[in-house]
Amino acid sequence: MSSAPRKRFYQKLPVWIVEDHHEVVCHIYRAIGSRHLPLGNIHLVHLDSHPDLLISVNMCADTVFKKEKLFSELSIENWIMPMVYAGHVSRVAWLHPYWSQQIQEGEHRMDVGKETSTSTIRLTCKDNYFLSDGLYVCKEQLENSKPLRLSVVRVNPVKPPQRSITGLDTEKDPYPSLSKKPRTEWSKDGEVQLLPSSTDPPQPAEDSNGKEEQSNSETGDGEHDEGSTSYITQRLASLLSQTDAYVLDIDLDFFSCKNPFKDIYTEEEYSILKELYNFKVPNLSADEVELEECTERRTRQLEDLEAAFADLLENDGEETVQRWSRHSGMSSMARLVSSLKARNPCPDYEMVHQAGLTCDSVELPHHVSSEEEIDGLVSAVQLFLKNLLTPTLVTMSRSSLDEYCPAEQVELIQSKVLAMLEGLYGELDVYKDYSSCNRESADSQSKSP
Repeated sequence: MSSAPRKRFYQKLPVWIVEDHHEVVCHIYRAIGSRHLPLGNIHLVHLDSHPDLLISVNMCADTVFKKEKLFSELSIENWIMPMVYAGHVSRVAWLHPYWSQQIQEGEHRMDVGKETSTSTIRLTCKDNYFLSDGLYVCKEQLENSKPLRLSVVRVNPVKPPQRSITGLDTEKDPYPSLSKKPRTEWSKDGEVQLLPSSTDPPQPAEDSNGKEEQSNSETGDGEHDEGSTSYITQRLASLLSQTDAYVLDIDLDFFSCKNPFKDIYTEEEYSILKELYNFKVPNLSADEVELEECTERRTRQLEDLEAAFADLLENDGEETVQRWSRHSGMSSMARLVSSLKARNPCPDYEMVHQAGLTCDSVELPHHVSSEEEIDGLVSAVQLFLKNLLTPTLVTMSRSSLDEYCPAEQVELIQSKVLAMLEGLYGELDVYKDYSSCNRESADSQSKSP
């Protein structure tokens, strides 16, 4: 007889709503501790305009085994990978709206482990998202590594039919600038292969009762259209089996997203930050030596920029500015400081550096959605979720105080998403962890009906 503890089940689906995304980790850990989630092989279905798959470059890998210390060191962009290295999460599906393209569409397999020389967490994925943060190492440099399967899946909004003056249904494409990049899939031997992308966003038709018609997609026509409901369902079906425990994680900026740094800095300042933090993307054919050299260069570049802005925080006098401007790749530093000080005599250089870290090869996504687009994305999520088993729990991040989700839209989006979930799963246990000023104990949070 198996000695493994029996899994427990919630009477009603719990939905934990937090403000900052990394705060969901304590609720996931609590579900592990209460045996509602298994200790390992948890799958995460992650809806977000941002991957949140970075790693704190200086955090000791062993921190993941010290729960309270781990919670104190996490931030909104790096909360998932520590759970992977700790052995809890083995598969992640990042479902992203069409305006987010930080990681190549398709399947990515990697190892996440402790780098032997630094005792920090690193990984073996060669995607530019990880290379630009200096996180890549070859597998031989890792110990205690854990395999991770990452699926990057685009979600297009469902478009409602529109009536022309002739009375016939017509649909004008509101998304003419969609990228038509080829997507990737992994073959059986682990090699990447390109698959054709679609040329049109999905347009599920609805009958007079509001139900999706039984279209040709059920017979295979359109099932490979990137971002369509059938495409998403097919991708998730390959990730989740009928017995897998999974967490449905939703950042409300999935439905409408801002780049808050664009409100803080002028267009010229933002352009200079792009120059300073520019990351030269390696060739697709780059070998191991070239990738290691790329990682070393990028690490030095980021360390120098961090040191420069730390120095300016202490003294941004002319001598200090000119000294840093003479460094390789920093000739525009003087122009940036001059512009910043013209608007504020005491710039927040730590914030400037944080903004710069988002300006490498791909900008932070920025797309404030109309209510129609929000509804289209909520409908798209509803359509593919109804084809999946009920998650073990739902975690949700508002991301409104830092304005990644527009503050003026967050309540509207939250109410629509909760209504959609209730329609799928029945009565929910909704815990508003953001409602209390004291976030240290989730037990003290109020529960809404």
